[in-house]
Amino acid sequence: MKNLVWFRNDLRTDDHLPLYEAAKNGSVSGIYCFDPRHFACMEYGFPKTDAFRAQFLIESVRDLRVKLRELGSELIVRTGKPEEVIPALAKELNVDAIHFHAEATSEEIKREETVEEAVSVSLIRHYGHTLYHRDDLPFDLLTIPDVFTNFRKQVEAKSEVRKPLDMPEKLSMELTIDPGEIPTVQDLGLEEKPIDEKSVLQFKGGETEAWNRLDSYFFEGDHLRNYKFTRNGLLGADYSSKLSPWLAHGCISARSVYDEVERYEKEVHKNVSTYWLKFELIWRDYFRYSAIKYGGRIFKLGGIQDKDLNKSTDPDLFKKWANGETGIPFIDANMRELNQTGYMSNRGRQNAASFLAQNLDFDWRWGAAYFESKLIDYDVCSNWGNWAYNATVGHDPRNRYFNILNQADKYDKKGEYVRHWLPELQNLPKEFIHEPHQMTPDQQSLYEVKIGTDYPAPIIDLEKSYERIREEG
Repeated sequence: MKNLVWFRNDLRTDDHLPLYEAAKNGSVSGIYCFDPRHFACMEYGFPKTDAFRAQFLIESVRDLRVKLRELGSELIVRTGKPEEVIPALAKELNVDAIHFHAEATSEEIKREETVEEAVSVSLIRHYGHTLYHRDDLPFDLLTIPDVFTNFRKQVEAKSEVRKPLDMPEKLSMELTIDPGEIPTVQDLGLEEKPIDEKSVLQFKGGETEAWNRLDSYFFEGDHLRNYKFTRNGLLGADYSSKLSPWLAHGCISARSVYDEVERYEKEVHKNVSTYWLKFELIWRDYFRYSAIKYGGRIFKLGGIQDKDLNKSTDPDLFKKWANGETGIPFIDANMRELNQTGYMSNRGRQNAASFLAQNLDFDWRWGAAYFESKLIDYDVCSNWGNWAYNATVGHDPRNRYFNILNQADKYDKKGEYVRHWLPELQNLPKEFIHEPHQMTPDQQSLYEVKIGTDYPAPIIDLEKSYERIREEG
């Protein structure tokens, strides 16, 4: 029996159910399609997948090909639409079945359906993107709790995390066609960008690198024991696990990470920090299951709450936010980091999202799409779920918002992060680093920063924006 495994956001060989099942029933070849639609320009004026994420993806596909070849198989790579590439390939290879991991959101589901309509062989769906398997949940997929705490408590009490599947020891293959070349960033129509040397980590895609990072963070550096207390840090490689890019591309599974946390707890140390990493994996599950429950509503302006909203869509205002030119240093530093590295801390994301959606009263979907383009760890469910949460149209019914200056003072008290990413402010003392516009002309001259020339004046009055937010709440 000839099997084809269609890889998408599951670029690994370990704990991979489609690969595992296909290997039990005959020969196995893999296919990955670089879909041109994923790299085209969106309605907002920027690529759906920009260079940093594309480079991480290319590296992950390259590593997957190496892994499959080591097992005796091959990863076929094509540039084209899956609904055109896969049916033709299935016919050319005379395959009997196509295995793949099913996704949760509309665009990906549509691709699955169009492929299914175009092939004449069995298309077998498997489920392996989550920590808790959908069949093990203590509730129906369409009735999951609307409050995360309720979801978490029930799955922790009534469900178990399955053990990861072993990688197949050996794969057999019957392949007589050209496996194809893996494209470069330029081949995908994008401009290659080197990651800024100031990046917290020089991220590299692939299953091999995923396990290297896990071993480094968990066991070699023993950083997991302090995770809960350092995870909101802004500078440095090891204040958080940084596993999200590899999880997003499926280079490592949530179950494998969980299993390694359990091993760490047995062999090294068990405390609140080890639990907290599991806690974050459950949040990841929650956003995915919420996307299944609510479908396309997670992409609507009014979110799952169906709010009737009227928000700004001024492209010039958005550009200032996206380029890190708001005149609010804490926001600008985070956006500069994103633009120059493809990464931003969770703390930064919450503040940047809150600022756009709440302080600027902007259509939050523009920001979610921008993060989709730029983030190397973009995950459709977590990204859009978190943005909706910060725009108060998601799972939290409260009119929540972040006080940007308080957050800056709490997480970057000395201004080290701001100076790292905004070199034009490097001479400012602590008292002005988060509000440089408060300096007098003489002080601006003293510290060699002219507001409005060297660094922009604030595009809004933060306090007035908070007054509006409270009034509307």
